[in-house]
Amino acid sequence: MEQTLIILKPDAVQRGLIGSILQRLEAKGLQIVAMKLSRISPALAAEHYAMHQSKPFYNSLVKFMTSGPVVLLVLRGNNAIDVSRKLMGATFGFKAEPGTIRGDFGLSSSFNLIHGSDSPAAAAAEIARFFTPAEIQDYTPASAAWVYDMSGGTPQ
Repeated sequence: MEQTLIILKPDAVQRGLIGSILQRLEAKGLQIVAMKLSRISPALAAEHYAMHQSKPFYNSLVKFMTSGPVVLLVLRGNNAIDVSRKLMGATFGFKAEPGTIRGDFGLSSSFNLIHGSDSPAAAAAEIARFFTPAEIQDYTPASAAWVYDMSGGTPQ
């Protein structure tokens, strides 16, 4: 099963959207295996967004991500990265399709509610940046047989 890092950004937390967003992720069948409310330091935000350092929005992005608490999540599931990114929708809320998190809750091109890893390599690095191995739980939810086709012995 694949894992991905999700960050509910300061705008999602400040707008009281944590429960609504978590409900969508869980209803799809993604399993929360780690979660914490945290405040990202400027140094950690700079590390996380280092790939954008030369872009004009970099300083405002770091300022935004450190402006308030965030919810950090590790999700697990088949194709967790692609599934969660489809649930998030296009980067800018005004361009995101209705039915997606950003499409239903977002309008801004700066505040886009949620971050999700974009590849398995990014997910591994991002998860390690925000969580220790001991913070990630390994358990089989009782609903797994109803979420995945287990007829072959492994989740499908």
